[in-house]
Amino acid sequence: MISAISAAAMALSLISPVSAAAADSTPPDRITVDVVTVNGSGCRPGTAAVAVSPDNSAFTVTYSDFLAQAGQGTAATDFRKNCQLGLRINIPQGFTYGIASADYRGYANLKRNATGVQKASYYFQGHSATGSRTHTFYGPSDDNWQATDTTEVSEIVYQPCGEKRIFNVNAEVRVIAKADAPTSFMTMDSIDGGVNTIYHFSWKTCP
Repeated sequence: MISAISAAAMALSLISPVSAAAADSTPPDRITVDVVTVNGSGCRPGTAAVAVSPDNSAFTVTYSDFLAQAGQGTAATDFRKNCQLGLRINIPQGFTYGIASADYRGYANLKRNATGVQKASYYFQGHSATGSRTHTFYGPSDDNWQATDTTEVSEIVYQPCGEKRIFNVNAEVRVIAKADAPTSFMTMDSIDGGVNTIYHFSWKTCP
């Protein structure tokens, strides 16, 4: 089994610099990310990892136990799982960043008439959350799923220059199915060990 950190590093090494909508040039010095807080039923301690791409164009969050399920044999609370991460993104002086787009990936085994829902938002500490983006998937399905949220360049929110604020990432998956139906599930952790969530930076230089 590939570890979360290893899977993240391998996938991010394949990301091209042009995948990030950079407003200015990318910082040459190494970017790091510290996980400050972890909350939610979808990310017990030790089940979420973060890695930055070698070219500083993106960072990824990899989950290893983020699964929602509904149907026969499941508990009433199993249908919805969520995770909120508080991240400290350490960047060189003279730069600031926003998020241009986010790619979400996972796996869904949805029986006929079952529905899976993925929802996500992110925001800087002290700022309003971005509008939540929701993607819906319908059964029957037994395959990887993928969704991308893109922010218009004029609407990208940047961390204020010279400040260090926690960057909050919220994610949720839900499965809707009748209680007596065959079990359906949806994950935010790909069963093949691949990366499931990639956040693409947009960089700006500070005056």
